Amino acid sequence: GRGEWLELLTEQGFNARGVDLDDGMLQACRERGLQIETADALTYLQTLSAGSLCIVSGFHIAEHLPFGVLQQLVVEAKRVLMPGGLLILETPNPENIAVGTNSFYVDPTHERPIPPELLSFLPEHYGYQRCKVLRLQESPQLHSEPSLRLLHVINGVSPDYAVVAQTQGGPVLMEVLNPAFEQSYGLSLQTLADRYQQKLDQRLTLIEAKAEQAEAKAEQAEAKA
Repeated sequence: GRGEWLELLTEQGFNARGVDLDDGMLQACRERGLQIETADALTYLQTLSAGSLCIVSGFHIAEHLPFGVLQQLVVEAKRVLMPGGLLILETPNPENIAVGTNSFYVDPTHERPIPPELLSFLPEHYGYQRCKVLRLQESPQLHSEPSLRLLHVINGVSPDYAVVAQTQGGPVLMEVLNPAFEQSYGLSLQTLADRYQQKLDQRLTLIEAKAEQAEAKAEQAEAKA
C-alpha cells in the first residue's frame, strides 16, 4: 500500500521492507523514504532465505490471488519466518452481508470473498503453531448499542478481518503473545444476530404479555356487563 504499516514498523525499530506491483503506491512509499521494491509477493518470498524474517504481512492482497497462489504464499511465509514469527493477512470480511454481497465486487480485481474459517484453516493446515482471527474496523458504538436494528445485522459486522498465525517458537516467546491470542476481537455475524434476536424475543414477550392483559380486562368487562 502507501506505506503506513512500514512506517509503524520502522518507528518500532523493525527493519521493514515492502513489495508491491502498483507504481502509484510505490511512489507514495518512495516519497516517505521507505524501503520498497517492485515485486510480486510470492516471487519475492521465494528469493529469501529460510528463517530470515520475523513478520510476513499482507494487507488486502489475499482476495486478489487465485486460491492456489494463496496456499503457496502461506507455505512460503512459514519457510522464511523465524521460530515464533508471525504471518498477518488482512482481507474484507464476507461475514458482513453488505461486504460479501455488494461492496466486495466494486473492485473488479478481487477474485472472491474468503470466509474467516477458510483463511484461518490454511496456516493451521500447513503447520503453524497457532492462529487467531481478528475482526476489524467495526463501529465501536455497536459493541454496546442497546437497540440493534436489522440494518445493524446486515452491515454492522466487522467489515475486515485479519488472520494472525505464529510459527512454533521458544516457550518465552510464545508465552509473551498468549494474551493477544486469547483476546476476542471485533463483531461476528453470529454475535450481532444473537443480540438482535434476543432483543426481538424480549419485544415479542412484552407484546404478548400486554395482549394477554388486554384480553383479560376485556373478559372482565364483558362479565360485568
